[in-house]
Amino acid sequence: MVRLRGALFALGLGICSAAFAQDASSSAPTLDGVAQQVSDASAKGDLIWVAVAAALVLLMTPALAMFYGGMVRRTNVLSTMMHSFIAMGVISVIWLVVGYSISFGSAPNGFFGDLTYALGNNLKMAEPAASMGPSGAFMLFQMMFAIITPALISGAIAERMKFGAYVAFIAIWSLLVYSPVACWVWNGDGWLFKHGALDFAGGTVVHLASGVAALAAAIVVGKRRALVKHEPVPPNNITMTLIGSGLLWFGWIGFNAGSALGMSDVAMNAFVSTHVAAATGMLGWLIVERLKTGKATALGAASGLVAGLVGITPGAGFIAPREALLVGLIVGAVCYLAISLKSKFGYDDSLDVVGVHGAGGFVGAILTGVFASVEANKAIVEPALADGRMALILKQVVAVGAVGAFSLVVSFAILYAIKALGGLRVTEDDEITGLDETIHGEAGYNL
Repeated sequence: MVRLRGALFALGLGICSAAFAQDASSSAPTLDGVAQQVSDASAKGDLIWVAVAAALVLLMTPALAMFYGGMVRRTNVLSTMMHSFIAMGVISVIWLVVGYSISFGSAPNGFFGDLTYALGNNLKMAEPAASMGPSGAFMLFQMMFAIITPALISGAIAERMKFGAYVAFIAIWSLLVYSPVACWVWNGDGWLFKHGALDFAGGTVVHLASGVAALAAAIVVGKRRALVKHEPVPPNNITMTLIGSGLLWFGWIGFNAGSALGMSDVAMNAFVSTHVAAATGMLGWLIVERLKTGKATALGAASGLVAGLVGITPGAGFIAPREALLVGLIVGAVCYLAISLKSKFGYDDSLDVVGVHGAGGFVGAILTGVFASVEANKAIVEPALADGRMALILKQVVAVGAVGAFSLVVSFAILYAIKALGGLRVTEDDEITGLDETIHGEAGYNL
């Protein structure tokens, strides 16, 4: 009996084992299946990174509000910060409705896209950001660039421009300057893209274009009354400016490393290069400031690190970290010297947009041609250098010349049109009282 039970048990165990083995065999993953799972996971990881990067870039605009807000008079802190906040509202809508399509729609003409993606049509929210045009993630990421670019211009006209005139200007400028320039440089059909100019994250599209527009705005709007009267214009809160610059540094990681459109070796190179350029940008600015004035100021530290970030932006994914150290140092020093141009030429660039973003974007774009490295990005830099280093530098010169001239001319046209239709500048009484109270009916500090 015991033997019979043992035999029956062994038989049953064998049958169960065979059935389990057959089932396991039928469900075992194939090599193709594993590869597909790894590919799907990688695509989802890239999508998550771009979404996080978009959030970091969005943070940069409130950070800019703090950076600018601390440098103006106490009676203008809210009006200055509102310039950045209103851009988040106005430009977000414009970008989804038509701006993105102008930038990244089909552009066989090489200058502006069609209306393929107007009102968000034909966007696929699960599409990898690297597919650009149809990707909802890429549209969102680029929206944050479109927001901060016109907000940068506001630093040149702080404390004296009508709020309605400013809103009209950034809305029109976004459509007539920013979106077409983004098409030229980043759209696969764009003429500067095909020309071979390199701009990883916006040295020409964002910083040069806004810096040149800021110059036009400062000239057309005119000087602040206080400067004309030789009255002091004390900053209200440099500590807030320092916090804003620190948040810009943080958000800029998304700005530059996110432009790799996925978590890759290029993204990590951009991350490291961005960080070290900010560090040496601050040092370069402070060294020159100390040599010229005998002091290294907190405002200089904040401005210098931003200058370093501006300078590395066009080359973050093309320049290795050791060269990024040089880029930051050079641009930090150059931007400090560039801010003195406003006193020599007589324009009132309130918060040094021209000196930091205009000059920094220009120099950074040229240095991208000088230092672009196959080590940092073989896929793009190797073909870019096919005709030699000097040929690439000349392509960068063409890009900065074209973008700078276009932005300057169109910005002047927009500003003079708004001036003729409704005026650009607040009254002298409003400027004396402060724009927080006269425009917004509020006070930044109730002390």
